[in-house]
Amino acid sequence: MPEVVIIDAVRTPVGRRNGGLANVHPADLLGTALTALLERTSVDPGAVQQLVAGCVSQVGEQSFNIARTAWLAAGLPLTTAATTVDTQCGSSQQAANLAASLIASGTVDLAVAAGVESMTRIPIGSNSSKKLGFGVPIPKTYFGRYEFTSQFEGAERIAGRWGISRQDTDAFGLRSQQLAARAWAEGRFDTQITPVDTPVLDDDEKPTGESVAFSRDEGLRETTAEALAALKPVARPDGVHTAGTSSQISDGAAAVLLATPERAAQLGLTPKARVAHHCLVGVDPVLMLTGPIDATNLLLERAGIGIADVDLFEINEAFASVVLAWERELKADPATVNPNGGAIALGHPLGGTGVILLTKALHELERTGGRRALVSMCCGGGLGTGTLIER
Repeated sequence: MPEVVIIDAVRTPVGRRNGGLANVHPADLLGTALTALLERTSVDPGAVQQLVAGCVSQVGEQSFNIARTAWLAAGLPLTTAATTVDTQCGSSQQAANLAASLIASGTVDLAVAAGVESMTRIPIGSNSSKKLGFGVPIPKTYFGRYEFTSQFEGAERIAGRWGISRQDTDAFGLRSQQLAARAWAEGRFDTQITPVDTPVLDDDEKPTGESVAFSRDEGLRETTAEALAALKPVARPDGVHTAGTSSQISDGAAAVLLATPERAAQLGLTPKARVAHHCLVGVDPVLMLTGPIDATNLLLERAGIGIADVDLFEINEAFASVVLAWERELKADPATVNPNGGAIALGHPLGGTGVILLTKALHELERTGGRRALVSMCCGGGLGTGTLIER
């Protein structure tokens, strides 16, 4: 099968809820990432054969195949096909894996994978709300097979199973903030960020015709161990997770360009890395968030390598216990995990996060001269995405 190479990847800054990206339509937000990717690679948009993008809450502004809408609204060629994927939190990582599969199968030789979520404009759960009047997504037959739990409850049960304490999660939350602040201070994100022109609204919430550039991740917060210890638990009265150790509600988008080596050479493009292996695994839907453990084990087995052979890991910080349990189970060196902070500090725009993590991993490998990076995410319903890339 053809090899799949990564040409480049770009992401928008991640905005906090009701923050700097609140006035941007999600299709325009995704369009910003798409056009930035094509501009920085100097690729003719008409050469892109397919776009696969992730988005979770596909309702309202994020409905009607937002991948296609974003591409067309950005003025890109109508001949490029587009698909929108929902694999819950792992949507855009699975979009990237599917785009890589399209290339590896010989179906296409140049594709873009992307993801977007505007959680300010389309709150989480909007597409399954009872208020829509279309029923609920979980049928009664499900309850006879599995206990239905929330992700918050799953995170707490994971903490209990792996012996993770409130002190452990608080320390991890502080680490995420400190590493993200260091990354920004040292300019580590400079090569991966594209600014977003955000419309300025008047007092009546109507566009003034003016815009401002939004260019920095907005979720970073100065904090201390004492401040985190004072926060109330978010799931149980005696729970270990707080707002300071859970991912933030956010807005953001990202895009990555994939190709065969032959097509890259024809277009005069120099690949930054290759997609070595990828996977999507199913896990216990009650614990729900242990997918990265199984996905990582599967990727390491397929690649014939050990945990120490991977230079960098991006494991999504949905909750602190998810990453801490993964570290303990895999016996990974914490120094190699989320070295520039994660979703606790930077935010988690659901359908956009997977490609955001791939973008972070790719650029960090380049910065450090590392060879391998592994990206994995837990997903609602009990799934785990995984992608192993190599320079």
